[in-house]
Amino acid sequence: MMRILVLHGPNLNMLGVREQETYGDQTLQAINDRLMELAKAEGVTLEARHSNGEGELVSWIQEARCQFDAIVINPAAYTHTSVALRDAILSVTLPTVEVHLSNIHQREEFRQRSYLAGVAIGQISGFGAFSYELGVRAVIDHVRKTRDKQPE
Repeated sequence: MMRILVLHGPNLNMLGVREQETYGDQTLQAINDRLMELAKAEGVTLEARHSNGEGELVSWIQEARCQFDAIVINPAAYTHTSVALRDAILSVTLPTVEVHLSNIHQREEFRQRSYLAGVAIGQISGFGAFSYELGVRAVIDHVRKTRDKQPE
């Protein structure tokens, strides 16, 4: 069974409370609940984790190499600063989709650069909480197509 790791970066535990005009009113728990429903419907296993710490996120990415088939990550503020997350994703060679609630390309200049975009198979941003669902769907599709191409 396909296993997907969803990682939520710093301050996403404050969803539903912080800057609702930018990030919407859904809580992180509501987003995770919806992703679990989607995973069940798709016949995949999904595990969601949140951390405010860069090092913990790096460790989880590294550990995912032998436990998961793909990663969906909202690196939040680390999008624009973390070479460490970039290097971790590059090193595990798992298909990774980067997601953002807001459209980072319409925001402040410093938020428009992503250190992860170059090592992710794709980036989805600007669709609020639905960005996560799109990211999970995209990575499921990618893994299934990749598996179909492998000789038996």
